[in-house]
Amino acid sequence: SVKVLDASTLSFGTRVRWFAICFVAGIVCSILGTALLWLPKGIKLFAVFYTLGNIAALASTCFLMGPLKQLKAMFEPKRLVATIVMLLFLVLTLCAVFWWNKKGLAVLFCILQFLAMTW
Repeated sequence: SVKVLDASTLSFGTRVRWFAICFVAGIVCSILGTALLWLPKGIKLFAVFYTLGNIAALASTCFLMGPLKQLKAMFEPKRLVATIVMLLFLVLTLCAVFWWNKKGLAVLFCILQFLAMTW
């Protein structure tokens, strides 16, 4: 049902609580990924945790706005390019470490993920 996808079905306190949980989880994943980068073969863990961190950060705002409103906002004409670029770099980061074995590309794509998210 569409009502399930609407943020108004959750209390404000619940929405804020889950926003905080996802936001903190996103920060922890990003920091953990960065710390793991320095381990042998840590590039794969870095790419996965950094990407999960960005996904968690996106999920956090879904709790405040609701998923449908979030998606509508992300795909508004003024944000469309940034959204596509961000999603593309999420996928390319994982491709760089798991299929292409290109550490430098993975780090570059993570940086570009960050830039696209802030754009």
